[in-house]
Amino acid sequence: YMVVQDPVKVTITNYPEGQVEWFDCPLNPAEPEGPTRKVPFTGELLIDRADFMEDAPKKFFRLKPDGEVRLKYTYIIKCEEVIKDEAGNVIELKCTYDPSTRPGAGEWRSVKGTIHWVSTAYAKEIELRNYDRLFTLADMSQVPEDKDYKDFLNPDSLTIGKAFAEPALLEDNSGIAVQFE
Repeated sequence: YMVVQDPVKVTITNYPEGQVEWFDCPLNPAEPEGPTRKVPFTGELLIDRADFMEDAPKKFFRLKPDGEVRLKYTYIIKCEEVIKDEAGNVIELKCTYDPSTRPGAGEWRSVKGTIHWVSTAYAKEIELRNYDRLFTLADMSQVPEDKDYKDFLNPDSLTIGKAFAEPALLEDNSGIAVQFE
């Protein structure tokens, strides 16, 4: 399932207004011929902030100004314009898409990067729990005798925040733990 934790809005300027396409995406990416889920694609999306870099190094294969990337399971997009707020933070990316790059459309053009995304209109807000190491000490057998194991608890071993998910996540998985792409 695709989830965006730190969103940046992407507007696809040449995508037909009001159009929705439903893509069949594998439930398990390791089994592309296995069961699928339906994922909506629209002209306004959210991507993770980490998947865009304005002054990207040469080996950055995600989205950058004038750069192309494939949106997982769908089209190749190109970043045409970066919009910032008054503080200089990126708040929106204006992109174009190449309709001939739809999987199964006949033309397969390769790009080096593929990123996940969710449709803004269909995104579901979820609680996201990120787990990290429980202890700050790599080897707990090395705890000094004058210390307690509790002195080495990682205060960030669990962080809880919000994220935006594709709708199939809530439709298919009520109350169970899942791993995101």
